[in-house]
Amino acid sequence: MASTAPFARFEWMIAWRYIRAKRAEGGVSVMTWISLVGITLAVFALIATLAIRSGFRAEFVDTILGANAHLTVYQQTPIAGTDQVTRIISDYDTLAADLAAVPGVLRAAPIVRQQVMANRGAANAGVEVYGISQENLRTVPRIVNPEESLGSLDDFGPGLAIGSGVARELGVGIGDQLKIISPNGVRTPMGTSPRVGVYPVSYIFTAGRYDIDRTRVYMPLEEAQTFFNRDGVVDEIEVMTADPDNIEALLPSVYVAAGENALLWTWRDSAGAFLRALTVEDNVMFVLLSILVLISSMNIISGLIMLVKNKGRDIGILRTMGLTEGSILRVFFICGAGIGTVGTILGVILGCAFALWIDPIFAFVNYVAGGGVWDPEIRGIYALPAQLHLGDVLSAVVLSLGLSWIVTIFPARRAARMNPVEALRYE
Repeated sequence: MASTAPFARFEWMIAWRYIRAKRAEGGVSVMTWISLVGITLAVFALIATLAIRSGFRAEFVDTILGANAHLTVYQQTPIAGTDQVTRIISDYDTLAADLAAVPGVLRAAPIVRQQVMANRGAANAGVEVYGISQENLRTVPRIVNPEESLGSLDDFGPGLAIGSGVARELGVGIGDQLKIISPNGVRTPMGTSPRVGVYPVSYIFTAGRYDIDRTRVYMPLEEAQTFFNRDGVVDEIEVMTADPDNIEALLPSVYVAAGENALLWTWRDSAGAFLRALTVEDNVMFVLLSILVLISSMNIISGLIMLVKNKGRDIGILRTMGLTEGSILRVFFICGAGIGTVGTILGVILGCAFALWIDPIFAFVNYVAGGGVWDPEIRGIYALPAQLHLGDVLSAVVLSLGLSWIVTIFPARRAARMNPVEALRYE
C-alpha cells in the first residue's frame, strides 16, 4: 500500500469534521469555543500590553529629551583660601563654544537655574526658573513645538515663558504680570532680604510632561543673571546631542572639552531609576502574560482529550481501514493547532486594533468611569500612549503558536497510539 503525503487532504477533512462536533457531543464543541476564546483573549492582552509598554516608554523618553538637557555640565572650582568649592561657571561663553565644537553635540547653552516662588494675587506656586537666551530656547523641541501653546516666543525677551501647569495654578494668561520671589536676594546689614521681580507672561507652553508644565519657567539669560546675583556667571551648561541614546559614548570627548574640574550629569542619570523600573515591569508583565497564554493553550489539551475519548470508535475504524499512526496524529494535531492558529490570528487583530484606536477607547473608558482614570500628576504624561512594533507582534505570535502547537502533540500522540482492537472491543 502506497504511503500518503503528510497533511493530505483527507486528514484536513477528517479534522474539520471532528472540530465541528455534533449536538450529541456538545461538550467537545464547548471546549473548542473555550479554547478559541482563551487563546484570542490571551494574545490580545499580550499585544495590547506590549504596545502600551512601548508607547509609554517612548513618550516618557521623548518628553525628557524634548524639554531637558541630554547632558548637563557643571564646574567644581576650589575657592581660594578655603576648603570649599563653587559650581559657578565664569567663562561660560568659551566653555559653551568648546562643548558645541565636540562632534555629536548640537548646541551648548549657558543656563542660570534657580528655584523660586511665583505669585499672582493670592495664588502661589513653587517653580524652577531657567535663565536662557532666546536663541537657545528656540532649539528646545518641546518648547518651540509644544502640544499646545499661547502667545509667541518672539516676545520672550521682555516677558517669561511658562508651563501650562504654572499658568493654570496661578490663573495667569498672556500679558498678565507674574511676580517672582527669590529667597536669595539683596544682602543687607540685617541679613539677606528676598528679591522680588514682576514680569509679563509672553508665552505659555504644554510640553506634554506634567512635572515640566507644572514647574518650568523660562527667563531671559541677562535678566536671570541680574535677578539671581549671577552677573557674568551661570550655573550650568545645557548640552543637546544628536544621539542621546548613546550619550555615554560622547562623555570622554565632553570631559576633554570641559576640563578637569567638570562634572557631567546625563539624562540617564536623572531618569535612570525610572527607566530601570520600567524595564523590570516590562519583563514581569511579559512573563505573566506568557503564563496566561500557556494556560489558555492548556484548554486545547482538555478539548482534544475529550475529542479523542469521544472518537475512540472512529479511530479504531480508521486504523482498521489502513490509516497509519502518523495520519491519526496529524488529524488531531490539525484540530488543536487549528484552534490555536485561529485564536492567535483573532488575538492579533484585536490587539492591533486596540493599539491603533487606543485614544477613543480610553476616552470611552474615562467617560464611563466618570473621569480621573489617568492621573498625569502620578504618571507624568497626559494620556495613555501605545505603539505597535513588528517585533512585539511577532513575539506574541511565535509564543502563542509555539505553545498551542506543542501542547497539541501530547493528546494527538495518545490518539495515534490507541490500539484499534481495544477501541472496538465494546462496540
